[in-house]
Amino acid sequence: MSITGADGLPAVSNAGNVLRPSTTIRISMRQCPAADAGKMEEILREKLTKDVPYNMKIDIHGGHTGSGWCMKPLQPWLKTSIEGLSKDFYGAEVGLYGLGGAIPFLKELEIKYPESQIVAMGVLGPGANAHGPNENLNLPYTKKLLGVLAHLLVDCGK
Repeated sequence: MSITGADGLPAVSNAGNVLRPSTTIRISMRQCPAADAGKMEEILREKLTKDVPYNMKIDIHGGHTGSGWCMKPLQPWLKTSIEGLSKDFYGAEVGLYGLGGAIPFLKELEIKYPESQIVAMGVLGPGANAHGPNENLNLPYTKKLLGVLAHLLVDCGK
């Protein structure tokens, strides 16, 4: 869980031990891809509103939940294609990494197209600083990934 925004707080340089009329905090919580986002929201809502100290008033405005996604096993033709393209473009065995499973959009695609094979690809490595203010791409690797995707589309049409 992380705080993604806050209103009603003074800057650290001006902060003191004073009462404020209100504080608003926006939080984001990532859960494992197999978790039910609606159930997780219920649990979080209960934890934040039960036994609230100092008679604080807690208002929760949710409804922005999305369940994560777990990749299905690849069909043999797709696995073979990706393995070959990895060797061709990167000169290395394909590397699968369980990152991005909390992206609700992928789950929605799988629900809409249950027979499809979904593979999330990207160029994220040391120094990329994903979602940070200085997020960046490794351009040589990105060009290779675009080549992989182009060839993969050709393979899909065979």
